[in-house]
Amino acid sequence: MKMKFRIISSIAIAAVTTLMFGSCASDPDSSGLEYMPDMYRSPAIEPYVDYGEVKGRENTELKLKQSAMTPPSGTIPYYGTDSATVALMMPYARKAHTSMKTTHGMYGADLTEVNEYDLAASDKNPLALDSENSKEIFATGKKLFSANCAHCHGAKGDGNGPMVLSGAYAGVPDYANLTNLGDGQLFYSIYYGKGMMGAHNPILDKKEIWTLVHYIRKFQDADYGTFSAAENVEVVEAH
Repeated sequence: MKMKFRIISSIAIAAVTTLMFGSCASDPDSSGLEYMPDMYRSPAIEPYVDYGEVKGRENTELKLKQSAMTPPSGTIPYYGTDSATVALMMPYARKAHTSMKTTHGMYGADLTEVNEYDLAASDKNPLALDSENSKEIFATGKKLFSANCAHCHGAKGDGNGPMVLSGAYAGVPDYANLTNLGDGQLFYSIYYGKGMMGAHNPILDKKEIWTLVHYIRKFQDADYGTFSAAENVEVVEAH
């Protein structure tokens, strides 16, 4: 009995020793032999992979099929302590036109036959601008514009951004010539896209887009958002 135990112990020790040394590697960057790597090394997620062609094999049924799914409408929570901000961040009431299913790839979106771009002309910017917040709003607007718009619209909003000057795009308007557009139409265009411009609602929230609307107005009127000394005094006295 003792002999069998010694033999089993020797075999077990030899197996463990072999496993330990076998898991070692000369490469200092190698983790060596891994035991059940899926338990702690999650597989990479590739949300924008075109599964219509993988490793040279083509699947026509999956061609142009969106692999990154969006959450169902109304399932993303909106919260906060300021009722005005919460109301501002609620889902956009206006819908994209059915034609945008083809022109802007809005498959699966809640679309409408109604031309809500024209209806948006009456929508006013709900992000109130006053002497206390105008400086911050325009500073934020400049950052957002530089990061998301200037490459086509140009730093001065004249439609001469690097992408236009390179010949990649054409027909980008000069904001100075769009004074006839309402706040809501500017918002609608940024939110859903217009012409060759794609939708920006996946990368900008509603407050950021309304901030951009304020910043665009500054291109059209240099005095936009500028408050007189008398107005500033009135605001201070009101507080």
